[in-house]
Order: sequence, then structure tokens, then C-alpha cells
Amino acid sequence: MSKNETNAGLKIIPLGGLHEIGKNTCVFEYDDEIILLDAGLAFPTKAMHGVNIVLPDTTYLRENRHKIKGMIVTHGHEDHIGGIAFHLKQFDIPVIYGPRLAMAMLEGKLEEAGVRDRTELRTVLPRDVVRIGKSFFVEYIRNTHSIADSFTIAIHTPLGVVIHTGDFKFDHTPVDGEKFDLQRLAEHGEKGVLCLLSDSTNSEVPGFTPSEASVFPNLDRVFSQAEGRLFVTTFASSVHRINMILQLARKHNRVVTVVGRSMLNLIAHARNLGYIKCEDNLLQPLHMVRNLPDDNVLVLTTGSQGETMAAMTRIANKEHPHIKIRPTDTVVFSANPIPGNTIAVVNTIDKLMQQGAKVVYGREHGIHVSGHGCQEDQKLMIALTRPKFFVPVHGEHRMLVKHSQTAQKMGVPAENMVIIQNGDVIELTEESIRVAGKVQSGIELVDTTSSGMVSAKVLQERQRMAEEGLVTIAAAIDWQGKLLAKPEIHIRGVVTSVERSLLQKWVQQRIEEIISVRWSEFSSSEGEQPEVDWGGLQGTLERELQRSIRRELQCQPSVTFLMQIPDEPPVKVADGRRRRTRTAAQVAS
Repeated sequence: MSKNETNAGLKIIPLGGLHEIGKNTCVFEYDDEIILLDAGLAFPTKAMHGVNIVLPDTTYLRENRHKIKGMIVTHGHEDHIGGIAFHLKQFDIPVIYGPRLAMAMLEGKLEEAGVRDRTELRTVLPRDVVRIGKSFFVEYIRNTHSIADSFTIAIHTPLGVVIHTGDFKFDHTPVDGEKFDLQRLAEHGEKGVLCLLSDSTNSEVPGFTPSEASVFPNLDRVFSQAEGRLFVTTFASSVHRINMILQLARKHNRVVTVVGRSMLNLIAHARNLGYIKCEDNLLQPLHMVRNLPDDNVLVLTTGSQGETMAAMTRIANKEHPHIKIRPTDTVVFSANPIPGNTIAVVNTIDKLMQQGAKVVYGREHGIHVSGHGCQEDQKLMIALTRPKFFVPVHGEHRMLVKHSQTAQKMGVPAENMVIIQNGDVIELTEESIRVAGKVQSGIELVDTTSSGMVSAKVLQERQRMAEEGLVTIAAAIDWQGKLLAKPEIHIRGVVTSVERSLLQKWVQQRIEEIISVRWSEFSSSEGEQPEVDWGGLQGTLERELQRSIRRELQCQPSVTFLMQIPDEPPVKVADGRRRRTRTAAQVAS
């Protein structure tokens, strides 16, 4: 987008969350002011070796950091708040507004990352209105979702009201009694909503999403049938589900031990804020429940999505230091796999069953319901808000298309909606909506073991090593371009029928051939001392060896060439012969 382009209206720029699930991040810009709505993360695919976290590309925000006036947080899920600590290392956010639970979770993340002083956190309550900058008044409208303290947002702008649903479903019997504020949505619809941005996750699913309360009797039945230890895994942030599990544990006379750092943190915050209510003696550390009878134990764990380092995955892989599966154990997966995680979840279930556990999973048991609205929920949202313009968000491409079709059935003209990608710039006026350009978008990869961003080049190198292996060659070369010894070759992960001794002989010959042909390009004998461009020679040898080895082995391993050279060059004497100079240490001795 050109920097000279004028602000003809309100700009809405999603940097994440479209054509994907995760890293939800949206920019609202009017004149010279920017507010952010959420800043989430996603988790890496198996091809992203060594990557821990995936973030949206924030180049646009870094370039326009002087315009940022604040952030709106809709709720506390990682795909909505997990990226904030990383962004604050790159640019300040003057103030962040959000619900109590999300702010409590966020504060801990910011303190751990050492960026707590880069922003101010302010909590909000239902129907609170906060002013951000000169152009934006932000209203928080209570909604219902799979986490407590979740909100839909009404953004009052000079052009009109824009409603962002956040993640939502219409749950008329919420387990915490906090009902969706339908009245306030309808009031906005009556006055006029300029544009609706709405959650598309379940746009392919007909009907209404069932209430969270419908899970309770089904879990109750499973608990009553479990004879030995009971393991339950669910999303760590599912406060309502966790509260339900704790109630059922008390009913069935089981003591609960929680395994998994993220779940322990969330339960602590939720108990402090009153979203989870249970007696202190119901929760016990792992070492305290080892001596209890099996039918008095419930282990609540993370890992419902087959995450590599999560507790349930480590238990299934026999890698957990304190928990081993027994044939009398019952394991309950109170969560459905999100797109992309199905294989990891199925593998975890298989490994648990191979160890003798009874595993309860799948939609037919009714032990999980989605936190996102289906087609009828989406229709009700459109009916209540009656938007002039419509933008489907939060979902993969087919979900966005299906949601737009639903909106057309509800009377929104096709020309009044756009289906966009991350980085697209929506320009909204009182009379029109269009895609007016594009900003840089994509992903940023974080390796938390080194607290640094992983570049595309590094990721490609990791992928090549994982897929094709690594060949390392070390050689010592003198000032005349001669090998001082046989090269050392180390091969890792390369499938080859060539014997190592033959490969070593071939590599030695190839190095000698390359040096004999190219030596004059890098060496000069003029002057008292010879000069050699060792760096240029090493780079050339590495590239030539890489091409030759890949051709010889019929695969594409990464090739690293290490070169050892003499410390000091020889100098000429009167008869034209050369002698070596002595080092300072040698002279001193």
C-alpha cells in the first residue's frame, strides 16, 4: 500500500486468522490512529523443525508503531492473546483493554517475557465503553464461548458502528450463568450497524451449537463407568469444562491432580477470580495421590490436541517421569481435534490403547461441544445486528465462503461483502466496502529455546537436514593449495550405497580437482608474501562439493565444508626460496 495513499475511510487489516485457524490479529485504522483487536499465535506444522510458535508478520505494525493507540482483547485463548508478549518486544502498545480472566493470564505472560513495563493493562466489565485515541469508542458486549469472560466488540467510529463478534456461540444455558447480551446486540441492530465481522469456524455445520451444559450428563455417565484411575484431557483454557470436571470428581469421590503447566496456571487464575469454585482439598499434587486407591484418583491433563510436549502425549509415549498407564485406566478426550491435529491425536489414542487403557473419544459420546456457533447461530447474529456490510473472519477459505453464502440468504447483498486474505486492506465508508490494497503479511517463526526469530533460510536448512541428512567435510590446505591430510567426512541421516572409504577417496579427488582448476582465482604470489582469499576458496569448494555430492548420491543433503589453513604465510628470501615466518610466541622463546 502506498504511503501517499490518503485515508478515504476506515481501514480494517487482518494480519492473521484468515484462511487458517489461529494467530487472530486485526488492525483498525482511521486517519493517523491504529487500534489492534487481539494478537494470537498458532502452533507449528511438523515441517517447521525446531519452531515453537508461529506469529503473524507484523512488519506493518513495526513501520507504523507511532500510530498505535491501544489494543482490544476479546478473550483469553492463546490464538487471541498468545502473541502479545512477543509483539511488545518489537513495539509498544500504550494500553490493552480486556476481560479480567484474559488480563490475569496476560499479565503473567508479560512478566515472564520481561515486557510488563511496555504497556498498561486495564480490565473491563460487560457494557463498559472505553475511548482509544480520538476516533474510537470501544464497547464490550458479553457473549458465550468455551472460555469464561468472553466478549463481542462494538467499535464506534466516525463512520458508524463496526461489530466484531470475537469467538462466539449462542449458549442459552451457560454453565456460569453469564448469558449472551442479546438485548445490546439488538439495540445496535435497531440503530444501524455499518459492518459486521463474524466468526466463521463452524459455517459448514447446520443447526445451533449445543450448550456446554449438554456435556455434563455424558461426562457423568463416563465417570460412573470408570473402574480404575480416570484421566481427562481437554483444552487448558476451557474454564467451563474444567469446572464441570471438578464438580463431577467431587460427586464420584475422586481427588484431582492437575498435570500440565498451562492448565495449572489457568486454574489458579480462574479460582482467584471466582470462575472455578472447588474446595482446596479436592486438588492435590501428584505425589499425594499415588497411595490412594485407583478409583479415587482423577488426573486432569493437557494434551487433548496431541501436542508434542503436552502431558498426555508424554504419557502416551511412555516419556512422563511420574505417570505410567495401567490396563485398568480410563482416558477421556473431552475435546475434538482442531484442523491439522487429527493425526497427532489419533496417534496418541493408539499408543494409550496399546498400553491397555480404555480410551473414550469421539463425537458419538457427547463429551465435547464446540465453542463456535454453527449456521443457525451465525444467522441469529446477522438477524440481530442487521449489518449494512459483512466480512466473514476467523476460518479457512471454504468456511469464509460458506459464511458469506449464509449472509446472502439473510439479506446482505453480495456486493456488500468481501472475502479477504491476511494483509488485505478493507476500506470502509458510509456507502461502500472494497479491498483497497495489501500490506506485507505472512508468518514469523519463533524458536523459544533461543528466544529468537527463525528466518526462512534457517527453516529451509532444518527441513533439508531432516529430509535429506547432513554431510560435513573437514580438510587442511597449505599455502600452495595442497591437502595436508585426507579429508574427514561425517555423514548423518543420508541414505547411500556408497561405502564411506570410497566416498572419502572420491571427495579427496574432487577437492584436488577443484583447487587445481580454480587456485589461481584465489591466490597471488606477487610481493614478499603470498596472498590467498581463503574465504572465497572455502565458499567455492563448499558450493562445488555440494553440487558434486548431490549428483553422486542422488539426494539433496545439506553439505558443510570446514577448512583449516596455516597461521602464517611463508616469505621470500634472496635465492627465491620461501621460508616460514615465526610467530610472536616463537620469537619470544
